[in-house]
Amino acid sequence: MTTPSPATGLIADNIVGFARALRAAGIPVGPGAVIDALQALRVIDIGHRGEVYATLEAVFVKRHEHALIFAQAFNLFFRAEQEWMHLLDSVPLPDHAKPKPKPASRRVQEAMSQTRTIEQVPTEARELRLSPSDQEILQKKDFAQMSAAEIAEVTRAIAKMRLPQAELRTRRFAPDSRGLKLDLRRTIRASLRTGGDIVDLRRLGRIDKPAPIVALLDISGSMSEYTRLFLHFLHAITDARKRVSVFLFGTRLTNVTRALRARDPDEALASCSSTVEDWAGGTRIGTSLQSFNKLWGRRVLGQGAIVLLISDGLEREADDRLAFEMDRLHRSCRRLIWLNPLLRYSGFEAKAQGIKMMLPYVDEFRPVHNLSSIEDLIAALSAAPAPHRRDAIRPAA
Repeated sequence: MTTPSPATGLIADNIVGFARALRAAGIPVGPGAVIDALQALRVIDIGHRGEVYATLEAVFVKRHEHALIFAQAFNLFFRAEQEWMHLLDSVPLPDHAKPKPKPASRRVQEAMSQTRTIEQVPTEARELRLSPSDQEILQKKDFAQMSAAEIAEVTRAIAKMRLPQAELRTRRFAPDSRGLKLDLRRTIRASLRTGGDIVDLRRLGRIDKPAPIVALLDISGSMSEYTRLFLHFLHAITDARKRVSVFLFGTRLTNVTRALRARDPDEALASCSSTVEDWAGGTRIGTSLQSFNKLWGRRVLGQGAIVLLISDGLEREADDRLAFEMDRLHRSCRRLIWLNPLLRYSGFEAKAQGIKMMLPYVDEFRPVHNLSSIEDLIAALSAAPAPHRRDAIRPAA
């Protein structure tokens, strides 16, 4: 019986490089996992591709959603070098001949290319690539003016964003030793232990829950340069807060809340793309708001919801219905925040008819075109919710 050769030399270098590529693709792989993988490879037949795959998957994959990324990364990393160079240098295929990419495939290929070329970049260049001055420029640069590499960097920054829990006091009560309301039932039940003598008073306090967030995102052609990054932001806050509902609208309204709950951002965005039929088309804000108020208002606007309307306001059919539906939406929520990329221009004026009709019914009018504006929005959402307006009404049926 022959003893398998130890995982040393070139094999160890490949495993370290593969772990680096997995980290770049979004799978958390630490030095301990690399050591475990090298030790596990000592007891299997390294010449058998299936055994190597199963061993590395057992060591590196800890979550179900990472299995797809690992499979694509393994197939790309451990292919022949000539085949890999052919992949990079091949002539682009026409759009109709390209196969539909799987979720996370683009991220995996970028991670593989970074891993292959990282040794060729001087150390000084790698250190200066993300200097503080570059980060400051990236914070204020318009999304529409970014290169592909800058968009990738912004996407990673958005994925790390977390929305602090701005608590909203509800009408429900729960046991609370510092509560102000007497819990008579629990007090009497506790007195049975002492023969009916009330020794300990049990109290109730109000339950605090995060304020629900409802996002209405315009996906028309005029918003195409911002839509994907906004979806990354909504996916990031959806992962942190479960009380987030997301709707996309162009010429019609589509609910993508369930699609954005996927843990992997690429899988979530791919699911949204397959669900929406009017991507990068026209804009019918009034019709979309009417559908939302009629079909979804009662379901998602309860308990003091905060509505984020992300649109440039360039309505195709600006009429009285748009003003009516905006007023109806405004009365049904706690805060209506309009996020408009056009505010990036210092000389912006509300000249379009649709913008004029919508402005009187919003509580806040904010720009959202770069990382800095998104961070300002997070600070605003994290603040204590304002008292509910007295003129608020229940959403109409």
